[in-house]
Amino acid sequence: MLVLAPTRELAIQVDESFGAYGRNLSLRHEVIFGGVGQTPQTNALRKGVDILTATPGRLLDLMNQGFVQLDRLEIFVLDEADRMLDMGFIHDVKKVIAKLPRERQSLFFSATMPPEIVKLASTIVRDPYKVEVTPSATTVEKVSQSVFYVSKNEKRALILHILQDSSITRALVFTRTKHGANKLAKDLVKAGITAEAIHGNKSQTARQEALRNFKSSATRILVATDIAARGIDVDELTHVINYEIPNVPETYVHRIGRTGRAGASGTAISFCDAEEKVFMKDIERTIGMSVPVRQVPPEFMKVLESLPTPEPGEERPARQPQQRRQGQPGQRRSSGTPGERRQGERRSGEQRQGQSGQSQGQRRGEKPAGGAQEQARRRDGEARPARAGSNAGQAGPKKRYGGGGKGGYKGRKPQRTGEASAQAKPAPDPKKTTLWKRLFGG
Repeated sequence: MLVLAPTRELAIQVDESFGAYGRNLSLRHEVIFGGVGQTPQTNALRKGVDILTATPGRLLDLMNQGFVQLDRLEIFVLDEADRMLDMGFIHDVKKVIAKLPRERQSLFFSATMPPEIVKLASTIVRDPYKVEVTPSATTVEKVSQSVFYVSKNEKRALILHILQDSSITRALVFTRTKHGANKLAKDLVKAGITAEAIHGNKSQTARQEALRNFKSSATRILVATDIAARGIDVDELTHVINYEIPNVPETYVHRIGRTGRAGASGTAISFCDAEEKVFMKDIERTIGMSVPVRQVPPEFMKVLESLPTPEPGEERPARQPQQRRQGQPGQRRSSGTPGERRQGERRSGEQRQGQSGQSQGQRRGEKPAGGAQEQARRRDGEARPARAGSNAGQAGPKKRYGGGGKGGYKGRKPQRTGEASAQAKPAPDPKKTTLWKRLFGG
C-alpha cells in the first residue's frame, strides 16, 4: 500500500495511526518525507515495507535513485485528495501514477471535493464509488462559529483581549502568510503568552518540536499557515482563530475542522477586515449558512489604547516611486517642432562631447588654459609666479618623502625646492650622446 499526503506533518500522523491500529499485526510500515536526511529512510526501505506513507517530492527522489519499486503495489491512497490534485501537486502525482500497475485499488479521501477536482479524479480512476459521511464543504454542527468585523490594525488588540479568557487552554491561530505568522507569534510572546509559529520555511525539526510542544500543552498558542489545516489532529483543541480570512472557502472548512473532532465541541472565531469581506461572503455561500456576527466588547478599547506604537522599522515601509533626473534616459521629449528638437539634440551632443574631452584632459594631467596673461607668459617662456603660501624663495632645501606602500614615493629621490627648482634644465650636448660616439668616434 502507498499513501500520499501533502504535508510532512500529515504523513507522520498517518504513519503513527498505522502503528497504533496495527500494533498486533505483522505489517511493516514506514514514512518518508523531505527536509531530513534520507539514509535512515533508505535503510528501512531495504528491509522491505508493506505500507509506505510519503510526500510526493521525497518519493519521486527515492524512486529515481532506485530505492522504491511500485510494480507490485496493490492499494494506492490519496489523502487530502483535493489538495493533492490541485496545481501544486498534480504533476508529481501523475508521475507517481505512471509507475503504478494498471490493476490496483485507488482510494481518495477528502473533506471537500470541488467539482473540478471530481472531474480530474475521474480521469485517474475507473467506475469509482462515492461514499459521503456528510455533504461536501459542510462544517461540524458542534463547532460554534462567529466573526468579528474589525479593522486590520485592531486585530492584534482583539486577539490579546480574547486570550485573556483562562478557559482557552489551547488555540490554533491561522494566518495567510509566513511573515504574518512569525510576527503574530512574536507579539503574543511579548504579551506574556506562550506561542510558537509553524510554516513551510521552518525546518522539519523546528516544525515537529513546535507541534509536539502544542500537543503536550507546553505551548498555549500555535500560529500556523494553512500547512497545519490539512489533517493535523490535536486532542482537546477547543479553539480555532482565523486571524486572517482565507481566500479559498474550502480552506475555511479545513481550518475550523481542527476543533470539534471525535464528537467533541469546539469554537471557531474569525477576524474580518474590510478587504476580507468578499472572502467571508464566499465562505458563507459555500458552507450554506451565515456566520453569526459578534460585537466588539467595551473592554477591547482599553486593550487597544494600552498597546505600544510600532517600533521604527517594525512595519515595512511602502516603496516610494523613484523620480527621474534631468537628462537621464527615459525622459520625455520636450515640445517643439522637429527641427527645433534636432537642433537641441545636436547642441546637447556637442556639450556632452566637450565635457568628455575636458574630463579626459583632466585625467591626463592637463590644466585648462588661464586668461590672456597666462597665454602671453607661456609664449614668452617666462616662469610662472609662485603662489602665496608656497615654499618658493625660502631658504634651505625641504625634503619630501612618501609612504612605503604601493603607489608611494619609496625609492624616489627627495625633491629640492627653492630657486634651483625654477631654473630650466640645460639641453644635453649632442656630441656626448651614444649615437654621436658610434658614428664619429667622439
